[in-house]
Amino acid sequence: KQGDFLAVTLPALFEVAAGGPGLEKALDALCQRANDAARGGYPVLILSDRGGNQDLAPIPCLLALSAVHHYLIREKLRTQVALIVESGEPREVMHFALLIGYGASAINPYLAFETLAKMQQDGLLPADLTAEKVQANYLKSIKKGLLKTISKMGISTIQSYCGAQIFEAVGLDRDMVEKYFTGTPSRISGVGLDVIAREAAMRHDFAMTPRTDTDPDLDVGGQYQFRVRGERHLFNPHTISKLQQAVREQNFASFREYSDWINDQSERLCTLRGLFRFRFDEHEPIPVEEVEPAKEIVKRFKTGAMSFGSISKEAHETLAIAMNRIGGKSNTGEGGEDEVRFERDPNGDWRRSAIKQVASARFGVTAHYLVNCDELQIKMAQGAKPGEGGQLPGRKVDATIARIRHSIPGVGLISPPPHHDIYSIEDLAQLIHDLKNVNSQARISVKLVAEVGVGTVAAGVAKAHADVVLISGHDGGTGASPVSSIKHAGIPWEIGLAEAQQVLVKNDLRGRIVVETDGQLKTGRDVAIACLLGAEEFGFSSAPLVSMGCIMMRKCHLNTCPVGVATQDPALRAKFTGQPEHVINFFFFIAEELREIMAKLGFRTLNEMVGRSDLLDVNQAIHHWKARGLDFSEIFHRPEVPERVARYHCQSQDHGLGGALDWTLIQQSEAALERRERVDINLPIRNVNRTVGAMLSGQVARRYGSAGLSQDTIYCRFNGSAGQSFGAFLAKGITFELEGDTCDYMGKGLSGGKLIIYPPHSATFVPEENIIVGNVCLYGATGGEVYLHGMAGERFAVRNSGAYAVVEGVGDHGCEYMTKGVVVVLGRTGRNFAAGMSSGVAFVLDEQGDFGTKRCNLDMVGLEPVQTDADLKLLRTLVENHHQYTNSPRAEWVLEHWDTLLPKFVKVMPKEYREVLEKSDKSGLFLPAPPPPVAAHHLGSGDAGVHAIHG
Repeated sequence: KQGDFLAVTLPALFEVAAGGPGLEKALDALCQRANDAARGGYPVLILSDRGGNQDLAPIPCLLALSAVHHYLIREKLRTQVALIVESGEPREVMHFALLIGYGASAINPYLAFETLAKMQQDGLLPADLTAEKVQANYLKSIKKGLLKTISKMGISTIQSYCGAQIFEAVGLDRDMVEKYFTGTPSRISGVGLDVIAREAAMRHDFAMTPRTDTDPDLDVGGQYQFRVRGERHLFNPHTISKLQQAVREQNFASFREYSDWINDQSERLCTLRGLFRFRFDEHEPIPVEEVEPAKEIVKRFKTGAMSFGSISKEAHETLAIAMNRIGGKSNTGEGGEDEVRFERDPNGDWRRSAIKQVASARFGVTAHYLVNCDELQIKMAQGAKPGEGGQLPGRKVDATIARIRHSIPGVGLISPPPHHDIYSIEDLAQLIHDLKNVNSQARISVKLVAEVGVGTVAAGVAKAHADVVLISGHDGGTGASPVSSIKHAGIPWEIGLAEAQQVLVKNDLRGRIVVETDGQLKTGRDVAIACLLGAEEFGFSSAPLVSMGCIMMRKCHLNTCPVGVATQDPALRAKFTGQPEHVINFFFFIAEELREIMAKLGFRTLNEMVGRSDLLDVNQAIHHWKARGLDFSEIFHRPEVPERVARYHCQSQDHGLGGALDWTLIQQSEAALERRERVDINLPIRNVNRTVGAMLSGQVARRYGSAGLSQDTIYCRFNGSAGQSFGAFLAKGITFELEGDTCDYMGKGLSGGKLIIYPPHSATFVPEENIIVGNVCLYGATGGEVYLHGMAGERFAVRNSGAYAVVEGVGDHGCEYMTKGVVVVLGRTGRNFAAGMSSGVAFVLDEQGDFGTKRCNLDMVGLEPVQTDADLKLLRTLVENHHQYTNSPRAEWVLEHWDTLLPKFVKVMPKEYREVLEKSDKSGLFLPAPPPPVAAHHLGSGDAGVHAIHG
């Protein structure tokens, strides 16, 4: 008896000599014992693998737990008991996540604890750390990893995660999964209890065999980084050196050696595609001279989304130059891009990335950024980190990176885990529409992670009018990825791509959308398999980096890259030796190898080859004991559809831009756009008018860049209820005044423009007590001003990176992840204000006195009184501006009772921002007051129409 609970320990062991049948018998016995204990009134069942001996080996703890968990569910006893796992196996974050996900209420990783204590005892750890402290640190790291893992799945509590089993099995026998991991998808089947028992026996034999001084040590590992005599890696010293030799010498023979080693996976079995073979006997081969030329094929290649900041300026720009020379596309990643790269160099090279990424972080996403590309990519997932936010440490945020990302030097930058403005496919469709409005010439791409159900999501993306969908494999990502994500987030692209292709074809959507894939593509063979499974464009990240000099040190996050690829240290960057020619040679080598395979298969063009999965088969020459149970029939399945149904992209999406209100705005703003003359526009507006201002802002950005126009050059007054994304990406020099209200996403990506919104003059409600704008307003704003006479919904000013805003109340999660700018709230806030806020300032009028105790998230911010002259001037100016622009009685009342109310204002100040200011003593990092209102400003819609003021 433990306290007030009866607990019973159930041994999770099996007779090792009996193999698979012995394991199955032991699992049945364990389940029966659990059943008896539950019916006998024991509320706590401890599944323990202690007690192993020469004859008994531990049952893998996840298998034991899940077997008992599902057995008790079937017996309708599961809710009566708690399951505790006591095992020597759990040691990494994912081990704990799996155990909790399959029903564990608690876990005792006794071997991890004992190992840490022994390390401390043997002097392998710092002397000032006691065994208890080491174990506490270990637990803390596991808990933080678990929080990261469950948060990226959108789960708030560990109770909701427990038993949720939101996993997919890769390589486990379907029948075994159905019995012991009921409800878990296992699409390629795989090993059963016999193989699991055999592996357990191998570990048991090794443990029980007496060791001598000449015996080998324990397995050296090497799962995450190459180790001699460790796990095999496709990128290893041999292949890295061969590839770098090939691209530097433009030597296809050396590339062939590299490629042969990668492709000869019959022994290495590193990837699913390593188990495939081409069915060359199905088609007559053709001469390679008749195949689509390499110079056309390379236009389908892209480099991955690696941010400037995660990799060096030299590496980032070298990739862009190389891809622009060959007609392919490089990707900015989520870190923004320096405007100087938008113009060609004197020698004709172009450092502009053709793909601009729009991620949760919205770093540097301005109207000018968005119009300078050929493709806009919405990142819903990222290689090895799907759904997970990264973090750029403050030590890597120098002045240049801070300028490009609209943040403060030295202050760390967090990427919010999910898209905070996307909660449904309709929200995604809205963002696609927003981006297409601001840059109608660019394709809109959506990046998804390969996982079960990705085909359904891809179909939704196609219906949401995206032009490209990227299916990203689980093994992509950088060396800076969290260890908990590198191996356990997403699935191989081979499975996800096949599913996406099949669903799109079955729903007659495939012709409307380009399908791309990425994830450790290294050779022409990889590209050929991807094409046969349904891809027509292909992304590469690691291989181009290796071509430029990367040696896979896996130290990207430490700023210590010795070859200048993934560092911001000037001394290390000077060691970078990569050239655009190296990247170009790599891609042409890939294309030539691909052409040889196409010729053998009888294809003249890649379009003919897309989706021909019937030309793939399992390599029967592979007899590995763990590969025999794999079933790729679902992967190779080719849907039977009428001939009219397209299997590759062949038609354009209709983005519905023809009826946009912006066409009227652009027409009536001609004097401003062409000659910088002031124009006033008065128009009615309805909620069917979506994304008003984005197309107009795109026109301003194309002509005048980020500088935009002079303040209020284009002054638009609207009357009515505006639709979603009102004022999205509004450029500098444009002012929108709205008498009415608006929906979600108002001011999204505000790029220097001004938004003034107040209720109709005829309104009878109290504005400061009613919502005037919807949710997720001012998301990702980089500059400009917003004055709202009324309340905003939830997630106001998330990722604000430079805008000034005054509002009279906000919902939950205000100022989340803010990195710059000023927000004034003249009323109540919802919960969780300032979560993840790393910079910028907020002033909140806390009349009830409960802001700090109930409404503000104090993890990253502190609360201060408004005392300094700079703060007083800034706050007063913004409130005065608000009153003059909106005629707000609330603002008038605050100004009239200024001395009384000033002590009730709370300044929300990020801690890291405060530390940087104190260390640098750079008062200039504080934002200056915005310009005062123009004297001629007046409220009201006036007559519909437009007039120009010459001057």
